[in-house]
Amino acid sequence: MGRLVEIFEDEMLIKKIQKRLPYLFQLAELEASRAGKVGMEVGSLREKILIALLIHKFGEKAIKTEIPITEPEVDLELFGEPISIKTITGMSGVKIIWTVDSQKAREFLDTYTPKCDTLLVQIK
Repeated sequence: MGRLVEIFEDEMLIKKIQKRLPYLFQLAELEASRAGKVGMEVGSLREKILIALLIHKFGEKAIKTEIPITEPEVDLELFGEPISIKTITGMSGVKIIWTVDSQKAREFLDTYTPKCDTLLVQIK
């Protein structure tokens, strides 16, 4: 387990998260909404909020965000270790692969092995 766990051990940061993240995620939903529906881009906005949180905790030098868009799992590196960020609303699932081909999705799921730590945020 990498340094990501430190977020959950820092009492002051936990209080900031409890106070500010709901508001920031609400702003992200408003920004990503059209005609009363929240668009898929909300995930990217939430990811940026979480990256800002990591920068706040660990500093800019600890975070590398210049990850190729073709990298399917890694969203950033924290002290050189790859991290994936996933957010879900309510009890929905995590999208493991972006495809409409159900056969490809099943094959991917059957052979998937995580390559890095994951920061999973559930929004209620």
